[in-house]
Order: sequence, then C-alpha cells, then structure tokens
Amino acid sequence: MFKDFQPFTVSVDDTDIFGVVGGNGPPLLLLHGYPQTHVMWHKVAPGLAEHFTVVATDLRGYGRSSKPTPRPDYANYSKRTMAADMVGVMNHLGFDRFGILAHDRGARVAHRMAMDAPDVVRQMLLLDIAPTREMYANADQAFARAYWHWFFLIQPAPMPERMIGVDPRAFWLDKCGAGSAGLTPFTPAALEAYLTAFDDPLAISASCADYRAAATIDLEHDDEDRGRTVTCPVRVLWGDRGVIEANFDCLALWRQRADHVDGGALKGGHYLAEELPDEVLREAIDFFIQDA
Repeated sequence: MFKDFQPFTVSVDDTDIFGVVGGNGPPLLLLHGYPQTHVMWHKVAPGLAEHFTVVATDLRGYGRSSKPTPRPDYANYSKRTMAADMVGVMNHLGFDRFGILAHDRGARVAHRMAMDAPDVVRQMLLLDIAPTREMYANADQAFARAYWHWFFLIQPAPMPERMIGVDPRAFWLDKCGAGSAGLTPFTPAALEAYLTAFDDPLAISASCADYRAAATIDLEHDDEDRGRTVTCPVRVLWGDRGVIEANFDCLALWRQRADHVDGGALKGGHYLAEELPDEVLREAIDFFIQDA
C-alpha cells in the first residue's frame, strides 16, 4: 500500500516507533486515529509524496510501534508523551520543523505538540475532531450515545480489555462500521491490516490507556494551557454526516485554542482520508504548500 516508501523503526526513550517515509520536499508528518495505524493514509500518501517528504508513523500503543505497560497515572500514554515520540522521530530523520496532517487521536497528539513545541510545528491540518477539553466539557446525551467508546474505554482495567478481547475483530468492525459510510471507506488490504494489528491484547490495553490518559492527565495539561494558544496556522476539516458536525461548533472551539484557524465540513463521515481521499489531498496540498 506504500509503494516507493521506506519502512523504518526509531527508538525514542526506549520506545520503538514504526513508520514509513517517502517523497521529496518539505517534511510532512501523518498521524492516525483509533483504532487504526499509519495504513489509514495509504490513499493520500502517494499524492502528498509528489510535493512533500511524507512520514507516516504508528503512535505508541498502535500498529507496529511499542506498547509499553501503562503507568498508573497513564503519563506514558499522555498526548504530551506521544507528541514527544513524534518530535524524536522527526529529529532522527533530520527534520526540526514540519507540517502535520492528523486524524482523530493523532490530531490530539498534534495539538499537544503544537503547544509543547511551537517552534517545531509549521502548520497542522486536523481531521474530524474538536479540542479534547471542550468536547468533554460540552458532552450531552447525544454526544455520549454517539461517542460511547470514550466512556467505555476509560473504565478501570481490565473490564474493557476483557470485553473487547473476547472478539477484537467484531468490536473493531462494529465500532468503525457504525458511521454514515459503514465499512465502505476501507479497502480489503487496509481492513485486514487494521484487524490484524488490533487482534493483540497489548494493543487493546494500550488503546484503552490512550483514552484513560485523555480523560485524566491530558485534561490537566490542557488546563495548564489556559491563556496560551496554538500560534501556527491550523486548518480543521470534519464530516458533515459525523458527530462533530452534529454536536459541536468546530471552528468556534478551535478559535478558542488557536490564533489562525480556517476549514469547514466535507461531505462525508469520520474516516475522511479513506472516504474522501481526493478532497483531503486537495485540501492538504493547498494548505501545506502555502508556507512550504
């Protein structure tokens, strides 16, 4: 799925991060969401590689990256730690400043990176999220029903892990197929890659830790940011048939968090890079070429 891309593994603070790199031009980091891997970019990465040096990684806890045992405070799955992983990877590859295209959980990592390392992030394009703290603060019954997994995965271990572990593939298919597009965005090869990666008790445990961190230590870090904003240009895109459109004023919330925000809804659901790859590619090239 990533022809002409080279695989790599980089160790950052004893955590191995897997990824692929390809193309030429300004560096662009691609970060995936839950419960996926770097494979989610396979439809847009080749087109991006015609303009940029594209780096697509598996976040810690996902895919072929390390899955360390969660700490009691979940600090090793905080977005701060996951962001530091990615800065380390990019530095290892020779890039000290870069753009970020990120979806879902990866977009939360990108947000934290832009706060913690503002000199590193040139621009970021975020797909189908609003800021974490604001999503929790504005949660209502409609949001809780649609994003039930946010509240299920944060339950104390090992209850969610045990329940998912009974049939990980069925859980993945039910969770990711519940959107407006069903499972149609996923090619057979990509789907098999996701199911194989998720069919691992360590991956299940790590992804629960990711969400537990988001409901605890990540909110603490967000609260510490009060009065500070993201200073790099930000573009946010979301699906007009998704939960973000139905429950949040996405642009307004991001404008509370960042100084320079544009974007809008695309005619799709949550998995935009696979459902609407041509539109995402056009938006990304338009956005990142501006400051390349």
